[in-house]
Amino acid sequence: MDILVLNASPKGKNSTTIHTALYLQKVYSEHNFTFLNVGQRIKSYEKDFTPVREALKKAQAVLFCYPVYTFIAPYQLHRLIELIKEDCVDLSGKFASQISTSKHFYDVTAHRYIEENCFDMGMKVVRGLSADMDDLLTEKGRKEAEMFFEDFIFSCEHSLFVTPPAIPDSNNRCEQKYVPSIKECAKSDKRDVVIVTNCADDDENLSNMIADFRAALPCESRVVNLRKFPFAGGCLGCFGCAVTGKCVYKDNFDEFLRKEIQTADAMVYAFTISDHYTHSSFKCYDDRQFCNGHRTVTHGTPIAYIISGDYRYESNLRMIVEARSEVGGNYLCGVATDEHESAQATSNQIRALADKLVFAMDKKLSRPANFYGVGGMKIFRDLIYIMQGMMKADHKFYKEHGIYDFLQKQKKKILQMKLVGALISIPSVQKKMKGQMSDYIIGPYRSVVENATAKNPKK
Repeated sequence: MDILVLNASPKGKNSTTIHTALYLQKVYSEHNFTFLNVGQRIKSYEKDFTPVREALKKAQAVLFCYPVYTFIAPYQLHRLIELIKEDCVDLSGKFASQISTSKHFYDVTAHRYIEENCFDMGMKVVRGLSADMDDLLTEKGRKEAEMFFEDFIFSCEHSLFVTPPAIPDSNNRCEQKYVPSIKECAKSDKRDVVIVTNCADDDENLSNMIADFRAALPCESRVVNLRKFPFAGGCLGCFGCAVTGKCVYKDNFDEFLRKEIQTADAMVYAFTISDHYTHSSFKCYDDRQFCNGHRTVTHGTPIAYIISGDYRYESNLRMIVEARSEVGGNYLCGVATDEHESAQATSNQIRALADKLVFAMDKKLSRPANFYGVGGMKIFRDLIYIMQGMMKADHKFYKEHGIYDFLQKQKKKILQMKLVGALISIPSVQKKMKGQMSDYIIGPYRSVVENATAKNPKK
């Protein structure tokens, strides 16, 4: 079978995820694998999509390979999906699956995002492999990768695939264009509400919703449009910020985030639904917040959402919206949408959301975390404790806020991480290792691939 592997990791060949696919290529050498490092080359594919288009046309099956970034796939993969859809390349009937690596922090929402977009393009989806970052280094993990691939090939040969969800009747979908009905009024309250959006210049509907929400607020508000920020690129997953606290990009996003957004008394996110999330500019913003590590630096800040589109039909997006607030310790005031039968109903919901946000600020509302929040933070708790030697800022934050509520026994690994952290904290070592961190991390994975043997070697 001709299999196209779309490597969406910004680390390219130094990605831990892609080594699972390289391992499978070595073990199942009777199949033809083609690799495209789309994560590293996304800017070039924006200029010339031809290499991706031609590779997609030739492939019988497509494997999306990526690390999970902030609840979903990396920004680079979001942008690739936009480019594929804009190009209108015909993928209907082709098989698709995915391989992700993470610490299982909301890998389910990442996989559903890919599946939903594959359904949009008429592809036949086979359930993917959600691996731990270290799985390839264990016999059990390699066996699970092999079982995934054998099941994938069997499913392709026997036309077994995930049934797409029912598409709602178009008559039930929201076509109401909201008309603003509230006039601006004087503000006497000096509290600061920031509205983070990626509203396009021609998105009149979302623009009107934002304007009416601001008018309904009795306090000051300001709009930060992510399309206006000069992002140098998406998160590279380089962990440079774990050592220095500064992003390797020189676009000053980390300073912008901490001074312009995180200082607000409340935050509102406003976007139009696209490709089962929103435009990739918002995902770039999501991923670049890794400059804060895994620290819940806005804990206690109330948040709200203004969303244009058929939100009620986007179950995965609804889970992401709720889970973000739960993990971050933010009080979710609600979501205002334009799905209603009348403009007046939309107007009423926007007013109510503005009132709720003010009430949450006044009362400093909070609620106990549900499964999304408890489960998510336990994953981070374990991860940071083990990697405390490297993720020092995260470790300090977790200690100060009482997040460590357990006894962790992986002393050998903790000691190794402390030694690594001590070394890379030395300026001369930092200078010497610049650009080599990925090679250090990826070394054991390369060894696994190099030592793999084919099960059914080509004759």
